[in-house]
Amino acid sequence: MILAVDTSLGTAVALIDPDGTRRAEAGTADPLGHAEVIGDLVRDVLREGGSDGITHVVAGMGPGPFTGLRIGIATARAFALGRGVPVVPVPSHTAAALTIQATVTGPFAVVTDARRREVAVTVFDGQDEDGIPRTIADTVLVRAADADEHLAGLRRVDVTTLSAVDLARVGARALAAGRVLAGEEPLYLRHPDVTLPGAPKKVGA
Repeated sequence: MILAVDTSLGTAVALIDPDGTRRAEAGTADPLGHAEVIGDLVRDVLREGGSDGITHVVAGMGPGPFTGLRIGIATARAFALGRGVPVVPVPSHTAAALTIQATVTGPFAVVTDARRREVAVTVFDGQDEDGIPRTIADTVLVRAADADEHLAGLRRVDVTTLSAVDLARVGARALAAGRVLAGEEPLYLRHPDVTLPGAPKKVGA
């Protein structure tokens, strides 16, 4: 079985069989409060779908805000470490694209709120030979007011919630094909609002 965790938008957790069959799913669309709910969501999914036989943990790697995104990734890594199983990093927009492709054909852009009046945009067109949504333009950060101009008439799909089931399915397809879809570093797109302290001032004798 494959457990998937994503906090790039709301908080989403799911458990699937290796063939992609859904076993359990839980989530909330609230873009805040990930830390308060993620433990309960993981517990609920494991109660419904079973906790034995998990072989991999898929982590949604963003794009997403720094604070929220790292909670899901840390949860996925901690669970995987506890079970002694690998983490499979998957770009979150790829899961959204798989969901969209159930009803949409041709090229389209996944658009998600990046806050501060900005959106994250990734363009997809069809699927590759492994059944994974094909990225034709990498994720970029765009001012929300400029998004339509940036897309130049390309179909736009605004996404506010993410399917952890489809995140797990993308991960399963990548595993079956022996592919790595993302690195270990999350796709924040923007640095956190943290100012590092400067070097201490020298004090004269």
